[in-house]
Amino acid sequence: MSGIADVARRAGVSKSTASRALTGSGYVSDATRQRVRDAANTLGYVPSTHAVSLATGKTQTIGVIVPHVTRWYFGEVVDGIQNALIARDLDCALFSAEPGSANRQRMFDTYLGRRRFDGLITVGLEPSTRELDRITTIGKPLVTIGSYDAGTSAVSIDDFEAALRATQHLIALGHSNIVFLGGAPEDSDHSFGDARRVGGYRTAMTEAGLAEFVQHIPCDVDMPDGYAVAVDFLSGSHARPTAIVAVCDEVAIGAIIAARRQGIGVPNDLSVIGIDDHTHAEMFSLTTLRQSPREQGETAVELLSRLIAKPRSTPERVWAPATMVIRSSTAPPPEPARL
Repeated sequence: MSGIADVARRAGVSKSTASRALTGSGYVSDATRQRVRDAANTLGYVPSTHAVSLATGKTQTIGVIVPHVTRWYFGEVVDGIQNALIARDLDCALFSAEPGSANRQRMFDTYLGRRRFDGLITVGLEPSTRELDRITTIGKPLVTIGSYDAGTSAVSIDDFEAALRATQHLIALGHSNIVFLGGAPEDSDHSFGDARRVGGYRTAMTEAGLAEFVQHIPCDVDMPDGYAVAVDFLSGSHARPTAIVAVCDEVAIGAIIAARRQGIGVPNDLSVIGIDDHTHAEMFSLTTLRQSPREQGETAVELLSRLIAKPRSTPERVWAPATMVIRSSTAPPPEPARL
């Protein structure tokens, strides 16, 4: 295996010059830097993270905290982050912080303070005040992905606007009895993004003169609970809604499966719209507001890179687009139910 001495010999420079050229720890002319890099590439030499850290004071590692590692959205974001970090020759240290878990508390209390990284990205974390204090006291550049405002650089879709547009789409088709499915009950703490989506739905309904039909049906933000809760309220004896705005595509897909198993046609009897454009959305012909979690992850790395380069720079807020995708899960309501 080739070492730094081999690279220096092939490039015709000293070991210290070769080290500076590869780690960026001191001045080297552009021509010499390129010659050293060419020699390293020819020999297959890659400077170790430890060596670069010693030379530059940087760990070349970015910490990433997610509340769930198995859900679609978070997996897509992490994939985007990782791709962007690899392109910059940076390492990724991934931390899982499931809400309410003992591991999450230990991580914020002690673990994060022991780890060394150059910057931190949190994904949909929505930390408590105490947790946010712990993150900020670490003293590292921070970028958040999600709707909550931690006073740092951040990237997210506009959750309020996405739900507003989803609801308006159904209203324009002629629906009035529209329910919002998903998220925490009214008397408990919503996640910030879910609360914004519920707010967008309520605003659209109220502005259309449909406040009397406003109904939020809580459920966990996943496909199984979307299915279970939809089975219950769609089979009830009370007036069945003609349309559902789901807090996300996973809940929407659960509701579609529940409806079809009860002989309720989608969209002839029931329209369903989601938010995300999940990888399964096309399979279920789901109308949705598309976001790109991978691009959000890549954008977060760009924001963090600028913060690391200029730690005192002004935080940046990037609103990622959410684009309406019309498929065949929405249609005008059955004739008797139309406005």
